[in-house]
Amino acid sequence: MEWTPIVLVTFKLLVLGTGMYFAIKWHYDQGTKEKEWADEKRAILRAGRKVTVIFVLSLLALGFATYFFCRMIGLDLSFS
Repeated sequence: MEWTPIVLVTFKLLVLGTGMYFAIKWHYDQGTKEKEWADEKRAILRAGRKVTVIFVLSLLALGFATYFFCRMIGLDLSFS
């Protein structure tokens, strides 16, 4: 019997077993870390929402200011 399949199958089992061990360990660690990061994640999302709202409101204000300024100086704003 040849030794190559025995060595390769043994190597494959070791590599897959090690990979499965670290995958399970990583998922377990992420689950415990998730509980710790929940409050911080909420704060980050809240800050992101605030920045988005401020950006959209300032964009609308700039759009209205531009529209009224263009009308004030007499530019033609019709599409036709």
